[in-house]
Amino acid sequence: MSNPQTGAVPPPGRAAAPGTSSGAGTFAGAGSPAVSGLSSGAGPSSGAGPASGAGAFSGTGSAAGTGSGVARRRTAWADGVDQLRAAATTEPGRLRIIGAVLAFLVMAFGAATAWQVTDRATAARDVVERSQPLSADAADIYRSLADADTTAASGFLAGGKETQATRDRYEDDIAMAARLLAKASSNTRGSDTAARQIATLNSLLPRYTGLIETARTNNRQGLPLGGAYLRYANAQMRDELLPAARGLYVAETARLGEDYDAAKAWPWLALSAGVLALGALAWAQRRNYRRTNRVFNYGLLAATTASAVVLLWLAVGHSVARSGLNTSYESGAKSLNVLNEARIDALQARGDENLTLVARGAVVTKDQQDFYEAGYRTGMKDLAGAGHSGAAAADSRLGTALTLADDDAGRRPVEEAVATVRQWQARHAEARTADDQGDYDLALAKVIGGGAATGQSFDRVDTQLAKALDHEQRQLRRAADDGRGALDGLVTGAVVLALLGATGAVLGIGRRLSEYR
Repeated sequence: MSNPQTGAVPPPGRAAAPGTSSGAGTFAGAGSPAVSGLSSGAGPSSGAGPASGAGAFSGTGSAAGTGSGVARRRTAWADGVDQLRAAATTEPGRLRIIGAVLAFLVMAFGAATAWQVTDRATAARDVVERSQPLSADAADIYRSLADADTTAASGFLAGGKETQATRDRYEDDIAMAARLLAKASSNTRGSDTAARQIATLNSLLPRYTGLIETARTNNRQGLPLGGAYLRYANAQMRDELLPAARGLYVAETARLGEDYDAAKAWPWLALSAGVLALGALAWAQRRNYRRTNRVFNYGLLAATTASAVVLLWLAVGHSVARSGLNTSYESGAKSLNVLNEARIDALQARGDENLTLVARGAVVTKDQQDFYEAGYRTGMKDLAGAGHSGAAAADSRLGTALTLADDDAGRRPVEEAVATVRQWQARHAEARTADDQGDYDLALAKVIGGGAATGQSFDRVDTQLAKALDHEQRQLRRAADDGRGALDGLVTGAVVLALLGATGAVLGIGRRLSEYR
């Protein structure tokens, strides 16, 4: 090509003189990207020095590159993916990936097992050591308050002849209720309902005891006002204290049910992880056999055995624990709940029986029946049924307790309680007949007198129910302990076997890798 200014053609093999143009060049102006192209001919001249058709011009701030623009920097993740993709194209690379996945699955299985078994073992321990004792304490708070109210009415009826034993029983009931409230307050956590009921009981109990002392003082002085104070104290017990105590009992019993549910829940995550780990190990061994024609890889076989042991241990151990907890609930917790309700019914019936003689018709229902006598009949109906003789009705508290009792030791005291309730009803009928005929002293003697009084029948019923409660309490604890004992060692065993299984998987794959070195 000739020079655009001189028309001379440079000789072959000779470089173009400085300032001359060539046919192709890269131009980059200030702030502009470099542009490559071919000159179609002569480059423009600016007077001083020729402008070349091919030259490199770069200004301040220009970026060197090609026509595609600035190349982006690759991320570490993208590089890692490319490396894995490249590794997966070779058998050693694939083996390394398989080994890592197998070790991860086995360790994940062990971790899930340890986590879920720990949760269920903790819930089973709470059933025995926290929620069930709290539920029992709440029932005892209710019983102590109801018994204190009943005993106070009995002492009031005795007047100046109130025995020291009656006085001591009342004071013991109040002291027990106060002590159990303090215990419940320190052990109840995370339950606003329970905390609220405890606060209500703590605030009302001193007011109730003050009313009882006022009633007792007026009664000893022969003032009729004492009966009004006693009825007011009973109304406060019936309308405020006992409902709060029942609310506490219901809250703690509900928590007991929640702990049972948590302890018995199947560990589906751990079981699924175990099945997945065993499936992956079986696939890896089959793949190894098809590629090498070797039946066993000892590392993978060890990992499979360890995982299978953990999975079997988990399934069997949890099944045994679940069975024990179900037994403790069906044979223990349900019976305890019914027996506690039966004991409460007996206490309320006894209190209403005493107050019938205290009020002497001063308090009536809407249909003009004696309020306390109606309460006594309702309590007896709930306790043993509508009849006045024979066996307890199947839908009554004592009838249900007999159905739930699964051995003679639990059934016998309930049967004796039923027989004593029938005796109590017969004696109560005699007392009511005497009172209706105007013989108040005879009626009083049949209610709070000696061995033939209804008070003696009530005490026997309460004693037999307490014996049945103690038996069911032992059954519940024994069955729950057997259940949670099935989970002992499983957490540690799962972790150790998972570590051994992961190590076996890595060593098994490593054995295959060594064949490529």
